[in-house]
Amino acid sequence: MGLLDNFEKGLERAVNGAFAKTFRSGLQPVEITSALKREIDTKAAVVSRDRVLVPNNFTVRLAPADYDRMTGLGPALIDELVDLVQKHAASQRFQFAGGITIGLDRDSGLSVGMVQVDSLNVKGQVAWTPVLDVDGKRYPIIKGRTVIGRGSEADITLDDSGASRRHAEVQWDGSRARVRDLGSTNGTQLNGSPVKEAILEPDSVITIGRSRIVFRVLAQASGAPSDPRRADPATERHDMGGFWGPGE
Repeated sequence: MGLLDNFEKGLERAVNGAFAKTFRSGLQPVEITSALKREIDTKAAVVSRDRVLVPNNFTVRLAPADYDRMTGLGPALIDELVDLVQKHAASQRFQFAGGITIGLDRDSGLSVGMVQVDSLNVKGQVAWTPVLDVDGKRYPIIKGRTVIGRGSEADITLDDSGASRRHAEVQWDGSRARVRDLGSTNGTQLNGSPVKEAILEPDSVITIGRSRIVFRVLAQASGAPSDPRRADPATERHDMGGFWGPGE
């Protein structure tokens, strides 16, 4: 299975059915991934025999209508784009100078369906940030316990009748994460199997009722926004950190 096939499956899992209908016409997310891959391949620079450096800071410019459709996905789309950039670089043994950042920008000079990518090599520190992606929203995890459930006392509240008031918790000690069911009525699943308590690996999927919760550990470029829930997608860039390439 190719990288674009993986991307399409990841994106299909990340978006709901109603939004997926938007992609039946007009700009497709896969066209953005193709543009990013071309930019990486074009800008690859041989630094030494064992080191080929590629950009890690990308600005994807879109026509206003395409920008509105794409940013409507929230962090899900950016996460998948960053993941594909990382995998493509790894497959080519390319390296980055720092954490990956991808921003979507509105460009009124472009026609619908057009994509232009600008890129830079930005050297910097990487801040590892654990997050939970829930229905297009990203929730950074603080050190300690993060309770998920239907009740107002939960740290992450689910609008889901299949969830208990205090359904499950994610524990983060600064380096590793665990998920633990809190005696819920309908139980908790991890990657499709019932679970009482288990270690969370990056990209693990927790299922509570109808809710799909993805655990990620993002290698953000230092200074990148860590909580996009505060951003207005109509006026701000969506800058998300990604994973280091080989040779970190």
